Amino acid sequence: MSARDASPASCERTASTGGEALSVHNLTKSFPGRTVLAGIDLDVPSGGSVAVVGPSGCGKTTLLRVIAGFEQPDAGSVSLGGRVLTGPYGIPAHRRQIGYVPQDGALFPHLSVGANVGFGLPRRARTRDRIAGLLERVALDADMATRRPDQLSGGQQQRVSVARALAQSPCVVLLDEAFSALDAGLRSEIRSAVGEILRDGGITALLVTHDHEEALSFADRVAVMRDGAFVQVDRPREVYLRPADDGTAEFFGEVVHLSGQVRDSYAETALGRIAIPSGRDDGGVVPGGGPVALTVRTEQVILGAPDDAVARGVVRSARFLGSAVRCEIDVPGAGTVVARCRPQDAPEVDDEVGVSLAGDARVRGR
Repeated sequence: MSARDASPASCERTASTGGEALSVHNLTKSFPGRTVLAGIDLDVPSGGSVAVVGPSGCGKTTLLRVIAGFEQPDAGSVSLGGRVLTGPYGIPAHRRQIGYVPQDGALFPHLSVGANVGFGLPRRARTRDRIAGLLERVALDADMATRRPDQLSGGQQQRVSVARALAQSPCVVLLDEAFSALDAGLRSEIRSAVGEILRDGGITALLVTHDHEEALSFADRVAVMRDGAFVQVDRPREVYLRPADDGTAEFFGEVVHLSGQVRDSYAETALGRIAIPSGRDDGGVVPGGGPVALTVRTEQVILGAPDDAVARGVVRSARFLGSAVRCEIDVPGAGTVVARCRPQDAPEVDDEVGVSLAGDARVRGR
C-alpha cells in the first residue's frame, strides 16, 4: 500500500457516500507491565465528531497517538476512508491526512505565526495568501502572520495550532486535551469556535478530554473509556441520562442514591414516585417488582414549598457555585439528599422545604 492511498480524493469519496471517515477495529496496545488499549472499536462517520472521555491514565491519549501514527498498535487496525493506515505497509504519520492539535498548541517559539501555520506545507505552497486564508479560517487577522507566538494570547495560540492542523486539508482532526490549558471562559469560547470551524469544513473530529462538560457539549457522540476499553458510546444526552453503569453515571456528575419499591413502571421512594424507563438495559423491568436501588441526578431533586409535598426536609447546607447552588437536605427516611438549584430559587440554611423528583431514575447495577 502506498501513501497515495490516503489522498484528498479519498476524503471526498467517503463524505459523498456517507461512509466511515475513521474506523478503529480491535485496537490493542501494551507498554511494559500494562495493557493500555484492550480491543478498541470505534467508527466515526465522515464529518462527525466523537469525544473520548475518561479518567487520567485510561488510554485516551494513546488511542489518539495510534490513530495519528505516532505509535504502532500491537494488533487491530485503523482505517481512513476505507483504507488501512496501520500494519506492515501502513501509512506514516505525515501522510495520513490527519491533523493533530495537542494540549499546549506546541507552536515553535522561534518561528513566526505564519511559519508555524505553514510548517508542514511544501515550500512552494507557503504563500502569503495561503497563510492568510488559513488564519482567516480560524478568525485571526492576516497581519498576525508576522508575530511571534509569545505575542499572542492563549486563545490565539490555540487558533494558530488549529490553523496549522488544517493547513494540509486533513480528513480528520485529533484534539488531545486541546482546550484544557485555557481559562474557563476562554475555553468555552475557543471550543465552540473550533467545533464550528470543523463542522463547516465537513472535517471529522476526535476530541480527547477528561472534562465531562466539554465532552458533552462538543461532540455528536461521547465514548466513555475506562481501563483501555469503551464502556459506552452514545449520544451525549443518552450517556448523561442513561449511563451504562454506576461508574459512568458518577463520572458525569453527582448522583443521589435512593431505595424504592417497584410498582409497574414506577418506583415508590421516600421522595415520592419516579418513573423507571421500560425496555432498556438500565433496569426498565425488575422481575416480580420488589425493592430496588436507584440513582437520580442532583438536578432531578426539586425543592419547593413544604405544603402538600410528599416529602419534607430541612436544608443543612447551601453552597453557592455560580450558576447553581448545591443544597444538602435532611429528609426523614432518605437521609441526606443533595439537590442542585438555580441561585434565584435556592433556599437558605435551616429552611424547611418540600422535596420531589422529576424525570426518571436509573436502576443501579444495570
